[in-house]
Amino acid sequence: MCASILVVLQHIRVVPLADESLGVRSMCTYVETPDVKILLDAGVSLCPRREGLPPHVEEFRAVRDARRKIIEYARKADVITISHYHFDHFTPGFASHYEWTSEDTYMEIYSEKILLIKDPVNSINFNQKKRAHVFTKLVKDIVSELKVVDGAQLEFGKTVVKFSPPLPHGPDDTKLGYVLVISVEYDGVEKLVFAPDVQGPVSDKCYSYIASEVPDLLILGGPPTYLRGRKLSEDNLVKALDNLSRLALLSRTTVISHHMLRDCEWKKYLEDLFKKAEKHRKKVVTAAELLGKENRFLEANRKKLFEENPPSEEFMRWVNLSKEEKAKVAPPI
Repeated sequence: MCASILVVLQHIRVVPLADESLGVRSMCTYVETPDVKILLDAGVSLCPRREGLPPHVEEFRAVRDARRKIIEYARKADVITISHYHFDHFTPGFASHYEWTSEDTYMEIYSEKILLIKDPVNSINFNQKKRAHVFTKLVKDIVSELKVVDGAQLEFGKTVVKFSPPLPHGPDDTKLGYVLVISVEYDGVEKLVFAPDVQGPVSDKCYSYIASEVPDLLILGGPPTYLRGRKLSEDNLVKALDNLSRLALLSRTTVISHHMLRDCEWKKYLEDLFKKAEKHRKKVVTAAELLGKENRFLEANRKKLFEENPPSEEFMRWVNLSKEEKAKVAPPI
C-alpha cells in the first residue's frame, strides 16, 4: 500500500488515489482506521475540451491508471461515499473513456459495499438530481446498504464519520448545487476533513463549518482560478483565497486539491500562505506531494503537451469519432 511521506495522522491512514496533481479530475481518497476502510468519492474524469483541445494521450493514460487504482482500493473498502453527483466524484453506469468506465464498472466499485450518499432528491440541482435518480436505481440492489447521510453521524467502533449539511458547491448563490463535507475522526484524538468542490471555500457558511471541525488533516477543493474573470468574480476570488488561507493555518496539514490545480499559475495565489504556513509550522501540499510524488498537472498543461508531444494520427482519428463510437473503442494510447 502506498504510504505518505508526510504522515500527520497516527491512526488514520490516508492514500490519495486520483487528483489534478496526479493528472486527472478527481479527489478520490482512501481512508483507513483500525475500525473501518472508507473510499471517499470514487470517481475520476477528464475535461473533454480545454483551450479547444481534447485530452492528451498522457491524460488518457492517467485516467486509465487512476480508474484501475480506484477499483483496487474499492475492493479493500467497507464503505464508499458520494459527496455529490458530478462524474469526477462517483462512478456512473455508462461506458466512457473520459471516466474510463464500461457499462458495468460501477458494479466493480459499489457491489456489496455500504454506500453513503448525498440526498438524491433534496438540496440538489436539476442535472445532479437526474444523475442521482439513474444512479441510485442502478446500485440499490447491488450494495449491502444505501444510506442518505446529509447531516448524519455514523460510528464504526472508535471511528466517527460525520457528514455536513448540504453546503454550496462554490458561492452561496451557485447553480452548481450542494456538496457534503466529510469528517473522519478516530477515538477523539485526530481528525481528517475532506472538503470536495467547496471552491476555496468561497462560502462563509462553508468556511465556518470546516473551521468548526478543527481538522488535523484537511483535503480542500480550492477555487477555480483558471475561470477567473469568467465564472469566478474578483470578489469571490478574494473571499475564497482568504477563507482557504485561514483554514490552512488552522490545520496541521492542508492538501490543496481539485479546481485550483487546473491553473498552471495556482501557486502565485498562495505565496503569502506558503510564507505564513512555514512560519507557523503548518504544511500546505498537493495530493501528489503527500504521496512523495512529483506533481502532474496534465490538464493545466494540455496545450504544452500537444505542442511538445503531438499525438499520433491514429489517436486524433479516435478523438474525432462520435461519442457512441468512442465509448466502444479504447483510445490508442
